[in-house]
Amino acid sequence: MNVRRSAAALAAVTALTGAAAAPAVAASPSPSASPTLPSGLYGSADPTYDGVWRQSLALLAQDTVGVKPAARAVEWLAGQQCSNGAWAPFRVDPVLACDAKTMVDTNSTAAAVQALAALGGHDDATDRAVTWLKSAQNKDGGWGYTATGASDTNSTSVVIGALTAVGEKPADVRKDGRSPYDALQRLALPCDGAGAGAGAFAFQPDKAGKLVANADATAAGVLGALGKGMVAEPGKRAEVAECEAGPKGLAANGAAHLSKALAKDGHLMSSLPGATDQPDYGNTADAVVALAAQGGAERAAEPLAWLEKNSAAWAEQSGPAAYAQLILAAHATGTDPRDFGGTDLVKQLNATGPAPQTAGESTDNASKSGSASDSDGSGVSVWWMVGVGLAAGAGIGFLISGRNKRQQP
Repeated sequence: MNVRRSAAALAAVTALTGAAAAPAVAASPSPSASPTLPSGLYGSADPTYDGVWRQSLALLAQDTVGVKPAARAVEWLAGQQCSNGAWAPFRVDPVLACDAKTMVDTNSTAAAVQALAALGGHDDATDRAVTWLKSAQNKDGGWGYTATGASDTNSTSVVIGALTAVGEKPADVRKDGRSPYDALQRLALPCDGAGAGAGAFAFQPDKAGKLVANADATAAGVLGALGKGMVAEPGKRAEVAECEAGPKGLAANGAAHLSKALAKDGHLMSSLPGATDQPDYGNTADAVVALAAQGGAERAAEPLAWLEKNSAAWAEQSGPAAYAQLILAAHATGTDPRDFGGTDLVKQLNATGPAPQTAGESTDNASKSGSASDSDGSGVSVWWMVGVGLAAGAGIGFLISGRNKRQQP
């Protein structure tokens, strides 16, 4: 849940082209001219790969803290929907009908559903979207980034959040008798296995069918197993037996893995090529939400304190999705997002787009000062990620959040 990106991008490339999902070394392409930014859109960076995602997070975060978003911001998101119910990452001209070349995806669609469901008044749009999502469910019960892609933990979990947001019971949404929780079970490493990855989730099996622990997928998987979306309330530490079967057991196992991964530094480390020894702010924020939802605010106290002290520059560089992630982390732990390590996250988020109808504090009207970056949220250029897609042979870069979905310990 965030300026979401690489592994999902590469998985989509793989599904469409058969190319290997491991990034090859490639020169970064020169970015083409950015499309003219719609007045209702949050952020000033090129929205081609993450427009709907970052807008959805921004609106969710605003709603969560009692801010009523600008009408044009909500209208822009709703207007991006295709007639079949799905969303693409960004449509330059939504007046033009979607066709077979429109690259709709489950992540953009599920994020938009969560945002519009929270805001209310968009039942027709969310109903059509959920119908499309159900049509894209795989036989293992899960979802991939594209409607035909292999299931992955992140996509399955964000769809679970969308189903929950509209009042559906994810356990009852089945394909060939399998639910999303069956898919998550298949993507979880054994909790009693050897090595540091016990209890974690993999993004997808690797080429050999092996599951490799992935911190971002684990944070998403914990929320998915709990049946929660991107907005999570502080939870209570559940009494779950070690390696207990079922969704609650999966969530507890994943949370235990995250706690171990965070124990050394109080934050997660980026595993993107070229980002050696760099903190992963986005995944750390996701981990805070997952830990708080599964075990209470106290379980997320250390990484939350690290974010409060260290995340301001990252959020300013990365823009609205990053501010939204931090707001959601604050909300999940009962922390004041208007005084997050001395930063007013709500004011900063509001300043990246059209002034909300109610803000609760002063805000610069339609200022874009907080999001003039092409960073992926880990200090890595968005256009580097597009280069990875080109190297994979498809010429496609799918950026769907601020998160790094690459393999992580």
